[in-house]
Amino acid sequence: MSENTLRVLRIVDGTSVDGPGLRTSIYFAGCTHHCEGCHNRQSWDFDGGEEMTVDEILAHVDEQDFNVTLSGGDPLARIDALLPLVRRLSADGRHVWCYTGHTYEQVCADESLSRILPYIEVLVDGPFIQSLRDITLHFRGSSNQRLVDVRNSRPGSVALYIP
Repeated sequence: MSENTLRVLRIVDGTSVDGPGLRTSIYFAGCTHHCEGCHNRQSWDFDGGEEMTVDEILAHVDEQDFNVTLSGGDPLARIDALLPLVRRLSADGRHVWCYTGHTYEQVCADESLSRILPYIEVLVDGPFIQSLRDITLHFRGSSNQRLVDVRNSRPGSVALYIP
């Protein structure tokens, strides 16, 4: 796999469960968190799905013309391959949400992972914890997970997105 390709499990257009409004959700292959009770265990396999170039993904997003949610798996598991995509999505004016099993603080502290922060609006952070599962929450599965408003957050001061 080259830096210009990503392993995509599926792309769901017009969904309203992975962020506000209608969105294109892109589910990437690969996750090391292996959360108990994960609803998408097939996403753990880094060789799952199919290879797609950044240009192919962008053509699909442009055709649908929705904002974008990155999910998986954990999109940050392949941060080097993901960055060209999020840079272009941001440059095109797309509002990007990203789900990850890492906390915002962990992303900020990691020189490699933190490179995504300038290009996304909301980071849905933290691992899914089965004992904290709550189906009444918007856009997340367990109460430890947060909707981090990245533009208004800083390390040590997290602003939450309120749906």
